[in-house]
Amino acid sequence: MSKLIKQMEMDALKNTFKDVHDLVVLSVNGIDCQTDNKLRLTLRKKNIRLQVVKNSLTRRVFDDLGIKIDGDSTYWAGNTVMAWGAGSVAELSRTLDGEVQELVKKNPKLKDRVQFKGAIAEGQPITFQQAKDMPTRTEAVGTIIGMILGPGSQIASQLVGPASQVASQIDKKTKEESAP
Repeated sequence: MSKLIKQMEMDALKNTFKDVHDLVVLSVNGIDCQTDNKLRLTLRKKNIRLQVVKNSLTRRVFDDLGIKIDGDSTYWAGNTVMAWGAGSVAELSRTLDGEVQELVKKNPKLKDRVQFKGAIAEGQPITFQQAKDMPTRTEAVGTIIGMILGPGSQIASQLVGPASQVASQIDKKTKEESAP
């Protein structure tokens, strides 16, 4: 392959992955074209894209983009498919895992055909299990709001509690004095 063609391929990869910070890296072996097409169509409806990449060129592109993955990492062993899209790496990982499990249910022969090598979250390599266990953006926002509202509601109840007691006592005294 000439240097010009390699450079053109690297430019295309840079253009594809320049704004992508969350990826899942997987290996797909021995899946027929119909199954592959169905998987890609299902994932495309969920705004998830798959792309088979050449390891050596992608490693160079990722280095240029600031995604540092060691050259001897398992990410670069065998064939590599990059998956990206969805709202977060957790949502992406859960969706991919669910779709692969659905494929295996339909055809048990495909059990070891799709293997998850790992994930990349915000440019840092992590395991696939860590990616699945991470909270989605919505879950993280909900947790933060809960953490903020918890102490706020305690402060509000502490402020309202004594004031309502005083108001209750004043109301009671007023009723006692006005009663014949």
